[in-house]
Amino acid sequence: MLVLASQSAARRSMLHAAGVTHEALPAHVDEEAITAGLVAEQASPERIADALAEVKALKISRQHPGALVLGADSVVVTADGAMIAKPETRPRAEVQLRQLAGTTHRLISAAVISEAGKPVWRSAGAAKLTMRRLSDDFISAYLDAEGDAVLGCVGCYRIEALGAQLFTRIDGDQFVIRGLPLLAVLDYLRVRGVLAA
Repeated sequence: MLVLASQSAARRSMLHAAGVTHEALPAHVDEEAITAGLVAEQASPERIADALAEVKALKISRQHPGALVLGADSVVVTADGAMIAKPETRPRAEVQLRQLAGTTHRLISAAVISEAGKPVWRSAGAAKLTMRRLSDDFISAYLDAEGDAVLGCVGCYRIEALGAQLFTRIDGDQFVIRGLPLLAVLDYLRVRGVLAA
């Protein structure tokens, strides 16, 4: 059995579309505090995404020791090297979109699978996204249309929805951009016999 340590609609949709039977359970970890601690240690964005994915996987794995538990997380790194978190509020979303508009940023998505309370597999992928210049009117209309759906999305976009309109160029795996290095996950699930080889 696979358990996704997340309620992310995008991650659930990707697994479902790929034919992966799973249960989704929210991990409820303090991502902000964990990230702040790692930033203080000067951890790389890749390390932060991996650590957040691991914490989620381990928390649910301890509750379900007989299952493979998949944790995942994504971080966005701006052109000037700053990391941005999920906006959570509309005013923060407006600020983030203005910050990213007209620049190229990196998005890193990490995944960790745990079993019996221990990590047994991990992978990460990265993409580069160039956001077009955005008018204030466009940002307002975009956030009106997307509503709360993007407030929990790092970067304020769902590439599989209206977020596609934000970009002029994307270099990278669409699954990574949506929050999961899915192809690597599928490979591991085949190795473990969860999926047919």
